[in-house]
Amino acid sequence: MKKRVLFLTTAVLAVFILTACPDKDAASEKSIEVEKQAEVIATVNGVKITSVDFDNEVSTLPDYIRGMAATPDGRKEMIETLIMRELILQQAKKDGTDKSSEVEQKLADIKNRIIVDVYLKKTIETESKISDAELQEFYDQNKEKFKSGEQVKASHILVKTQQEADEILAELKKGATFADLAKAKSIDSSASAGGDLGWFEKGHMVPVFEKAAFALQEGELSGVVKSEFGYHIINVTGKRPAGIRTMEESREQIKAVLVPEKQQQVFAQIKERLRKDAKIEVVDKKTDSAGLPDTKNPSPDKADVTDSEK
Repeated sequence: MKKRVLFLTTAVLAVFILTACPDKDAASEKSIEVEKQAEVIATVNGVKITSVDFDNEVSTLPDYIRGMAATPDGRKEMIETLIMRELILQQAKKDGTDKSSEVEQKLADIKNRIIVDVYLKKTIETESKISDAELQEFYDQNKEKFKSGEQVKASHILVKTQQEADEILAELKKGATFADLAKAKSIDSSASAGGDLGWFEKGHMVPVFEKAAFALQEGELSGVVKSEFGYHIINVTGKRPAGIRTMEESREQIKAVLVPEKQQQVFAQIKERLRKDAKIEVVDKKTDSAGLPDTKNPSPDKADVTDSEK
């Protein structure tokens, strides 16, 4: 566990170094409602570190690490990292680092990158929406690809000991929400999604887990299931018989194929659209201009006229 916690710390610090860290003065921009609900988890020289700060930090972590922050050791390490970050920030401000030309230049660069990213994201998302007709056409032409065996949709909570699992199972039987307990207690990477594992067929999970999941009815909760990874509590939230999935059941799967293709097409169209009337001249002597568009003639097809055509 110690190695995993250290890995978590490294990941958090990496995110801190590689991304723009919002100044505490920007806290006023947060939703007033969210701030009212925030719980103070630490103070550093009078500056509050809240549960909102903690949750925001966790959300920046990769999925495979995020679940570690839900464990007691992982949460402790995360809080320590937030404290150290605030200490560094306070000292840097005392030294005037926040007013330095280097910081101002980096902030300007980051702002420009964000503007470009936001513009592209908004434009590409707007122009690359997949219509129901496109979904249906793809489905009709590829029905055989949506054939599957019996499937279940399940969520689980994974913990290290039988005692922990027994205590969680008792809470669930008293009416506790499965997703909330998964987020708070599970050590699996699915914790951030409330333990949701999505749909799966036989042969995709470890045998003992799979056997227990397929034996349950929809809406049924398992007992404690031991596997090589620890102790599971499984909640089956859906079941499908073997056969060809309907278009609605396959909607997200089809989108996963069509959306990236359409986004690439839209991105190419955006580049072409922006270049069309732009005046661009590449003067870098080290650049091979052979691979670049003719920037002096925005419409090279019209400019390229042979002697015989004159």
